[in-house]
Amino acid sequence: MPSLFPESAQPTPGNWITAHCDGGARGNPGPAGYGAVLTDASGQLLAELSEFLGHRTNNFAEYSGLLGCLQYALDHGIRNLRVVSDSELMVKQIQGKYKVKSPDLLPLWQEARRRIAQLDRFEIAHALRHKNKAADRLANQAMDKGTARGAE
Repeated sequence: MPSLFPESAQPTPGNWITAHCDGGARGNPGPAGYGAVLTDASGQLLAELSEFLGHRTNNFAEYSGLLGCLQYALDHGIRNLRVVSDSELMVKQIQGKYKVKSPDLLPLWQEARRRIAQLDRFEIAHALRHKNKAADRLANQAMDKGTARGAE
C-alpha cells in the first residue's frame, strides 16, 4: 500500500504523532459521530477523520474517536501516538485512574487497550473543549451528515 505521508512527513521511530479526537451525541443517546485531526511533530496535518455512528451515546462516540485514531496509527506505521481528548472519563479510564463500569464501554476500552499495546509509545491527555475545536468541528460534521442536516 502506498504511503499517505508526503516524503518530508514520513514517520520515524522517534517521532510523535498527535491526534486530537472528539465524539458527541445529540440527545445522548442520539445521532452520534466522532472527529479527529492528526498532525506530525512539526504540526503538519496528516489526516482528518470523521464518522457518523448512528444512534449512540456520547461516551461511545468519544471511544470511537480514540479507536479511529489508534487504527489510523496502526494502518500507517505510526509507532508513537499522543492523543488529546476533551473526554475526562475516557482519558482517565485509558490511564487506569477510573474503572470502566459500563458494560457498553468495556469492549471499547478493551479494544483500545489492545491497539495501544501494538504501539511503541502512547500517551493520552485531557484538554478542555476549547483546545479541541478542529476535532469537535469534524465530529459535528459527521453528525450533520448522518442526520442530513448538512445537506440543507
